[in-house]
Amino acid sequence: PEEVPLGQARGRILFAPVEASEYVPGFDRSTVDGYAVRSADTFGCSDAIPAILALQGEVLMGQGAGGALAPGACVAVPTGGAIPPGADAAVMIEYTEDYGDGTIGIAKSAAPGADLIFKGDDVRPGQTVLPAGRRLAVPDIGALAALGASQVSVCRRPVVGILSTGDELVPVEAVPEAGQVRDVNAPLLQALAAEAGAEAVHFGILQDDEALLGRTLDEALGRCDLVLLSGGSSVGMKDAACRVIGSRGEVLFHGIAMKPGKPTILGSARGKPVLG
Repeated sequence: PEEVPLGQARGRILFAPVEASEYVPGFDRSTVDGYAVRSADTFGCSDAIPAILALQGEVLMGQGAGGALAPGACVAVPTGGAIPPGADAAVMIEYTEDYGDGTIGIAKSAAPGADLIFKGDDVRPGQTVLPAGRRLAVPDIGALAALGASQVSVCRRPVVGILSTGDELVPVEAVPEAGQVRDVNAPLLQALAAEAGAEAVHFGILQDDEALLGRTLDEALGRCDLVLLSGGSSVGMKDAACRVIGSRGEVLFHGIAMKPGKPTILGSARGKPVLG
């Protein structure tokens, strides 16, 4: 595992399950601008016969709800504001009227729980929020933030070594001369590794020299979890990949029934996979 800042964890693989240690949300709250009420005080009301409730006070954002709501009373609440004990519903301000004398008219009855989110509706302590092995998506980052996780334990990225071989290869930025081609595979494989969640290390362009290939492969095997070998896998005299891999482990297959790509190699060298 390794610890990464929460804002950099998207796309990483979660190393261990994440369990909640607190309630989310941490208090009963309104989902509308309006009034917190006891639902029973609104039953049967309408535009013609509104329920008349005493305005007990106002809840401000970022502050607690204060004392319990008295029967026959209401408290003004903003969207996201805390609900006082005793209240079990909220009524949108559009269905109310402030008479200016300390009373509020309620023109629409509210069922218990209406327009409220209760403490722990999203997450409760001990609940597994995200399982180990999950590739973290953008919504997961928000869930972890709600739990107060500023650092995330994720799996270390696999390291992929990329070796380019061939006397005909030149770097991408070079202008090829007659008989030369740009090393297209190296950046392509780097991008493919990144897309799969790995880190890529390019060991450069190697000439068709078996000893050089062997030394560079040894270096890559020492630093990487997987090696991708581009070129050198056919059956010509200079195509030494098969011999080099076999001398350090085992060639599992050499050649597949597909064109292009027939000379593909899969081997195991020093316990690590090598693709040619």
